[in-house]
Amino acid sequence: MTNPRYMAVRLLCKTFSESSFSNIQLNSGLKNSDLDERGKKLCSVIYYGVIERKIYLDYVISKFSSRPPEKLDNVILNILRTGIYQILFIDSIPDSAAVNESVILSKKFGKTSASGMVNAVLRNFIRDGKKVVLPDDEISAYSVKYSAPPELVNSLINDYGNELAENLLADALGSPPVTVRMNTLKCSENEFLNSLGKITAEKSNITSECFILSGGDVTETEAFKKGFFHVQDLASQLCCKALAPSENDTVLDICSAPGGKSFTMSQLMNGKGNIMAFDLHEKRVKLIRDGAERLGLSNIRASVGDALKYNPELPKFTKILCDVPCSGIGAIRRKPEIKYKNFNDFSGLPEIQYNITENALNYLAVGGELVYSTCTLRKAENENVTEKILSHHPEIEPVQLPEPLGGKFGNSASIFPCHFGSDGFFTAKFRKIR
Repeated sequence: MTNPRYMAVRLLCKTFSESSFSNIQLNSGLKNSDLDERGKKLCSVIYYGVIERKIYLDYVISKFSSRPPEKLDNVILNILRTGIYQILFIDSIPDSAAVNESVILSKKFGKTSASGMVNAVLRNFIRDGKKVVLPDDEISAYSVKYSAPPELVNSLINDYGNELAENLLADALGSPPVTVRMNTLKCSENEFLNSLGKITAEKSNITSECFILSGGDVTETEAFKKGFFHVQDLASQLCCKALAPSENDTVLDICSAPGGKSFTMSQLMNGKGNIMAFDLHEKRVKLIRDGAERLGLSNIRASVGDALKYNPELPKFTKILCDVPCSGIGAIRRKPEIKYKNFNDFSGLPEIQYNITENALNYLAVGGELVYSTCTLRKAENENVTEKILSHHPEIEPVQLPEPLGGKFGNSASIFPCHFGSDGFFTAKFRKIR
């Protein structure tokens, strides 16, 4: 049977070298492995833990290695990261086991000559009392403590202040909840709860259809197979409620895949009215169709469509959701590798976001409402874009968000984990007045 630590190191090397999404890499790796459930769990904990705390772990390594982390062999660096992570954050693993297993890994990967160095770094860290003294200046200290690049720390503090910045970064180091939306068109609450098997459910005090599930793979439950729920973070559910579609509405979800917001809006519409859901690629459109079929949602029509190009054949819509492509900073607790992206990669996003929204306004009927949303917390992609929309389009006006967002935020909401326990998210609402 494969060693779960070996699998974790192999996946980490692949993830960091290819800049790929962690959940895709891990799911693929585990699916093709011969690990038992216990091994899969250990591999997952180490794998995600190292990604979440990479900067912190490298900081520790730099204090005990004669060579800086960036100069180390990639495999050896990831073996050291996994060893330090086990020593600091997995109480059930003795320090000696973490060291010995790391030395064994060096040899299994054909790096026998480096096994002595691995042993020395880890044992010297333990002998030093496993102390981690943070840097003196604030930005560097935040960067190490929360394993976030200084550029990300600066961006969050400049936009939102220390308290909210620290809230998002600290929350990203914990295990995110599995949050779902119960399908009110297919089941009662009792039917939903009784079909979860060994999975436990905690009902949200924010919205009655939202539940946090724990205790196993939720997609293996009878409830999932019967279409009694779909996985969706609370913030995304609140975004749909902000648009507030009814059964009399014709809705456009212009960047829909994988379709979660269309699914929730369909249920808010009691399965009536019409939702047109578009995405650029057929493969992603299929995700919308398959999800709608599993959930029994017949008022969703999913098609390939370019959100940047006007289609004169489309009708006018009374409600439009512009959940635009973004940097994803609000969702780093689910995809921790996002926080290590170069901010230069985000420079073109505001223009794309503005152009998508401007195109969407062509489809909005007079008196209709549009919600602009992202899963990021960068004012460059949120407030700056919506302010530009308002300044260039006098035919629209801002609209107060419904509760629970409206009283706290007004017509636009920058949501942090401390507000509702959700992912980070941005929602703003507009109405076309002429």
